[in-house]
Order: sequence, then structure tokens, then C-alpha cells
Amino acid sequence: METVRFAALVAATLTVGLVSGLFYGFSVAVMPGLRASADRTVVETMQRINVAILNGWFLLGYVGALVFTGLALALRLVVGGGGGTAPLAGAFVAYVLVVLVTARVNIPLNNALAQAGPVERIADPAAVRRAFEGPWVRANTGRTVLCTVAFGLLVWALVLDGQP
Repeated sequence: METVRFAALVAATLTVGLVSGLFYGFSVAVMPGLRASADRTVVETMQRINVAILNGWFLLGYVGALVFTGLALALRLVVGGGGGTAPLAGAFVAYVLVVLVTARVNIPLNNALAQAGPVERIADPAAVRRAFEGPWVRANTGRTVLCTVAFGLLVWALVLDGQP
């Protein structure tokens, strides 16, 4: 059971790290790169990204991060062993907040962007962009920070835990 507990902690750290890196990439490269682009380009690019990202690899990381972090915390509380209950609990709370920000802000904005329809049929792409870009970037920055905090706390829990 000790090996399962440690494996859950490693899986949590890896999946949260992957998701944190994804959000960070949007914060420092994708969205700044699109900032200088035309309105139709931004709308079309984000519409395509929002479709492309819904795949098994993304879901494995995004959902896996929540599941593995929760499992690692539950096993720590039930099985005991190692240190790091506080950082694990903090990581779980931080990642739950990531999921909430995504569900309450980013996903509705993505859905509104999709509902705007094909970019060539949008009468006012500047208005669509304005409604999307600023709020989405702010929410993504928030979830990037939260996800990075969760990742750091999981690394801390690994350091405190040692090896099985």
C-alpha cells in the first residue's frame, strides 16, 4: 500500500506539472503571440484550439491531476507514512480552485466563442474578441498561478515523503 501511496503522489505531481505547463505556455507565449494578431485571426485560432484541446491526452492530465492529487491526499490520511500532509492538502485545494476557475470562467468563454460561429460570418469580430480575450487571459493567469502553487506543493510533499 505504501508503493501505491507513493505512486499516486508521483502521478499527481506529473499531471499537475503538465497542466501547469500548459497554462503557463498560454500565459507566456500563445496569448501574447495572438495579442498583435487581427481580430478574426484571434477568434479563429482560439476556436480551433478549443476544439483541438478536447482530447484524451489533455483529459488525462487535467482530470488525472484532480484524481491523483485527491487519491494521494486520501491515501496519506488513511495509510499514513511519509510526511507532507499539509502540502498535499494545499495542492488539492489549489487544484480544485483551478478546476473551478476553468469551469466558471474559461469554459463559458470558450463556449461563447464557439457560439459566435464561423469567423467569416461574424459581423463584428472585434466585439467577439473583446468579450473573450481580456477575461480569458485574466482567468488563465489566475489558474496558472494556482496550478503552479499546486505543483510546488506536490514537489514539496515528494521531498518530505522520500521513497517508499
